[in-house]
Amino acid sequence: MLKVAWKFIRFDKAKSIGVIVGILISTFLIGQQLGVFFFLSGLMGALATDVKADIWVVDSKTNDVNQLGRIDVRNLRAVQGISGIKEAFPILISGASCNYENGTSGAITLIGVDANQLNSVLLPSKINEGKTADLQTDGAVSGEYYEKKNLGGKIDVGTDFEINGKRAFFAVQTKGFRGFGSSFCVTTIERARYYSNQPVSTISAVLVNLQPGANIDEVVANINATVNGVKAWPAPQLAASSVKKILSSSGIALSTGTLIIFALIAGFFIIGLTMYSSALDRLKDYGTLKAIGAGNAYITRLILTQALLFSVVGFLIGLALLEGFRQGVANSGLIFSFSPLMLLGMFTTIGLISLSGASFALSRIRSVEPAAVFR
Repeated sequence: MLKVAWKFIRFDKAKSIGVIVGILISTFLIGQQLGVFFFLSGLMGALATDVKADIWVVDSKTNDVNQLGRIDVRNLRAVQGISGIKEAFPILISGASCNYENGTSGAITLIGVDANQLNSVLLPSKINEGKTADLQTDGAVSGEYYEKKNLGGKIDVGTDFEINGKRAFFAVQTKGFRGFGSSFCVTTIERARYYSNQPVSTISAVLVNLQPGANIDEVVANINATVNGVKAWPAPQLAASSVKKILSSSGIALSTGTLIIFALIAGFFIIGLTMYSSALDRLKDYGTLKAIGAGNAYITRLILTQALLFSVVGFLIGLALLEGFRQGVANSGLIFSFSPLMLLGMFTTIGLISLSGASFALSRIRSVEPAAVFR
């Protein structure tokens, strides 16, 4: 069956190429849109997932890590007294405006933590140059490599700039530590208060790490029952809530889904109409097969085998193009990857499109009479 199907494919190279092009276009467009969507959704909850904390204790009305309210610093002491907690420390997050050496200006998100907890916010895997101890120097903040265009174009260690009119400099260069629409700049909590003019009585959240063996759900329930005016979130749940809120209030999911649907529809009709046209050109060949004893079941398997071969070839070519795109945009900071399960899902989708498109040809070929070969 494979040998016969391959001969049919090779015989009409032009239309076979057309089918393969339709499949690879669908593969590329679906993969591209999914990749960009995964990247953006990852940024939406990045702060909750990238910081080393089991639990976030935030304002009771907060459900988005990108829009934290203010809570009283006294809540820190209340949280520290709950059993099962290994450590609890404050974090202050505030917006600020900057002026850079090249004359440009922009907005950043200042993240301040205690000096002895800087390693909990800036993990070694996120540091490209410098070390967290360097952030204890007066005026020191971090800068994100992929946000250099928004940070004056130059974030080399030692580069001076101003935050809200006050001198600062980049002491650490991060790579991959950023949020959704935000340029994260990490510093000590005292310096963050100084730059953003925040009082010492308020913080943005209390970050909690648990003792070994402690049950996170029980600790979260104890915090919510004991401390008034706050809500405790396991870090993954806060990240998921942030993604859900942003997606529900923006058009990202709708636009991505629409483009994927159009890619599916375009692939279906390109494949279907091309295979139908090829079937019309080769009615006598299929009639010959019927004349020598092949039934509709055999013809159906032949057409579907061709469709599967088209799917494999088109998907592999499309995947190669998608990998080239992925590596190309990674240099600009748009980083994403596909799990084996996701790739399997994409191939299954492409295969279904191809098999569905083959129904155009099947509907015509099944009606062919063996006598057609003699006409």
